[in-house]
Amino acid sequence: MATGQKLMRAIRVFEFGGPEVLKLQSDIAVPIPKDHQKGDRVFTTSTISGGSAEYALAADDSVYTLPEKLDFQQGAAIGIPYFTAYRALLHSARVKAGESVLVHGASRGVGLAACQIARAYGLKVLGTASTEEGQNIVWQNGAHEVFSHRELNYIDKIKKSVGEKEIDVIIEMLANVNLSNDLNLLSYGGRVIIVGSRGPIEINPQDTMAKESSITGVAFYSSTKEEFRQFAAALQDGMEIGWLRPVTGSRYSLEKVAQAHENIIHNSGASGKMILLLE
Repeated sequence: MATGQKLMRAIRVFEFGGPEVLKLQSDIAVPIPKDHQKGDRVFTTSTISGGSAEYALAADDSVYTLPEKLDFQQGAAIGIPYFTAYRALLHSARVKAGESVLVHGASRGVGLAACQIARAYGLKVLGTASTEEGQNIVWQNGAHEVFSHRELNYIDKIKKSVGEKEIDVIIEMLANVNLSNDLNLLSYGGRVIIVGSRGPIEINPQDTMAKESSITGVAFYSSTKEEFRQFAAALQDGMEIGWLRPVTGSRYSLEKVAQAHENIIHNSGASGKMILLLE
């Protein structure tokens, strides 16, 4: 290491395993930007050097201007959640104003982003969350109606609410639990967009036939560079207009990174986007 090289704290991983393999080190050289790695006030969708650090490098085609009205904690909550939600709604589901969307598991980062985007684009927005706090946050971020998915009869309540129209689009965060119910909630030509799943589920394919419904998976990194530019332009308009309002949840110091990951795995009632603080 060169004499006088500035050092930083960063999380390093040297072996496979659970959150316990995340190790904080204090003697990591601060990365130096090269050409096409800008030093501006931005948010990013990916880093070159790793994001759990006091400094990080990112390519200039994966960073976007962060408006002054948003702080860096809010900026940390934009990238993957909002680009994923936008891709799910506008690219995969091809939603249209006037349609209805159910965000199944709406109180975390992608879910809240989906609620805000869907409301801004003129959809009727329904959301589910497991805790009272989560339900309140979903209400505050664009949902017209909110349901507790811990209630045994919540599917019946959704059906009663939407009536004969049923639901046009479902943004699904936990398909291995909800997919069978989702298919029964859809309208003719309805679409389930799978954003998250933690295992297999048994469904009846006939449930897709009478309504000619579809099931589509979404992968954030499937977006092309041109699609990223299109999504970014729409989202930056949302920041300027004011409907894009990142919701930050629990905050952890860099020293608590293992605990943060444990909570992501085990706390199903979390709300907003978890943030690592570098101060």
